[in-house]
Amino acid sequence: MRLRFLLLIVLVAVIGRPALPQQPEKPLTKDQVMELVKAEMDNSQLAKLVRERGIDFEPTDDDVQALRKAGAQDVLIAALHAVKPQPLTRDQVLHLVAGGVPIERAVMLVKQRGIAFLGDEEFLSTLRLAGADDTLIAALREAGAAATAPLVVETSPNAEVFLDGESQGHANAQGALAMKAKLGAHALKVTLAGKKDFEQSVTVASVKATKVELRLADLLAAGAVRENSTDGLKYVWIPSGTFMMGCSPGDDLKCRGDEKPSHKVTLSNGFWMGQTEVTVGAYQRFAAATGRQMPLEPNSGGRPLNPGWRNQALPIVNVTWEDAHAYCGWAGERLPTEAEWEYAARAGSTGARYGDLDEIAWYADNSGRQRLDSSMINLTLYWKRLSENGNRMHEVGQKRANSFGLFDMLGNVWEWVNDWYDQNYYQNSPSQDPSGPASGTERVLRGGSWGSPPSFVRVSNRRRYNPGSRNDFYGFRCGGEVFKP
Repeated sequence: MRLRFLLLIVLVAVIGRPALPQQPEKPLTKDQVMELVKAEMDNSQLAKLVRERGIDFEPTDDDVQALRKAGAQDVLIAALHAVKPQPLTRDQVLHLVAGGVPIERAVMLVKQRGIAFLGDEEFLSTLRLAGADDTLIAALREAGAAATAPLVVETSPNAEVFLDGESQGHANAQGALAMKAKLGAHALKVTLAGKKDFEQSVTVASVKATKVELRLADLLAAGAVRENSTDGLKYVWIPSGTFMMGCSPGDDLKCRGDEKPSHKVTLSNGFWMGQTEVTVGAYQRFAAATGRQMPLEPNSGGRPLNPGWRNQALPIVNVTWEDAHAYCGWAGERLPTEAEWEYAARAGSTGARYGDLDEIAWYADNSGRQRLDSSMINLTLYWKRLSENGNRMHEVGQKRANSFGLFDMLGNVWEWVNDWYDQNYYQNSPSQDPSGPASGTERVLRGGSWGSPPSFVRVSNRRRYNPGSRNDFYGFRCGGEVFKP
């Protein structure tokens, strides 16, 4: 084998073809490429070598013309244009100095190509011992100050990322944000509503991508409660999370088409949700503060349900979507999206309800003087029978709360949410923070009411109505990411 290798070297020398350049970690020079072309090296193999090793020059039109005259083909020319001189590594700079390359040449290469590393003082001292002078050291420091590298922050979706005090934008749905950073030490800060701010120092030491993981901890525990000083109601903190939205497992017989398909939804931000439905008392404060008229008092077939709005602990009803939207804005909140509402109502439950129906909700069977089996009442007599039985809305917060601490998410009154209605929306709904269709003619209500039969009182059930309509069964609750103290 050794003899064969020696014979090969002799043969190359005889026919005048140069061996491949030594020190394979170094990019090819213009002279080396020209020599290999003139030696009739296969252009495809040479192009591969160019792509693997890179080049230390920018091919000009004159260079290309000279190479073509020497025999270069399109495959090689394309490779030369595709690669760019790579920044010098630590080892390459050290080889230049220790290998006796003239300092002027080393300085020129550093200025042309830049460096791929952070030139710390220890390394610069090593270079001085190897023969570097102040000119090269200054060039290295200048190149290091100008060099940038990818910096990728992995954190919570939609978190805002700050680099050295300046916002770089928000993380994407997967929680990643890529940016450019100069070589050296930096201060990173990540913020997100409902999460604790995270600050960390990071050093970008080379031009290779630096990845930093900054996972944010919840600022508040699920179910934390605060009171809003504007409307006087309590709000509960709902943490971010993922759930299956739509028809619940085992509930197919009751689910309608607009509840399907069941689909995974991620809510990337935590948010506040009214612990109860908005009460008469809170709405009266809103009306007094804004000069808005109170809605008509609820009346079921001539039977007053809250004469003179005397009972301030009952949920407000006979409000339009516009009324609800205006109230939430006044309170410093907003109407929850349909996805937020269902996620908050489920509170980790995957069933059609978050508990035994009689324990958690006022509905047609239990909201009157006597218990009814509403599923057995003839539809033509349904509302007459409920009226005779004294069925009505009840004071908020009387039934058992769900695991998030929210009352009456099912039953009592239907609740307006922010979304426009589209019966086919679930077929193409975004998996991340869906906000509903961009437009429509009807708005969505959720949760069922004191007059609803059991089949309507389910967390996935959707009702829609004209946003300007009023009804004794329609109320709402507010939510939002930013809490107004």
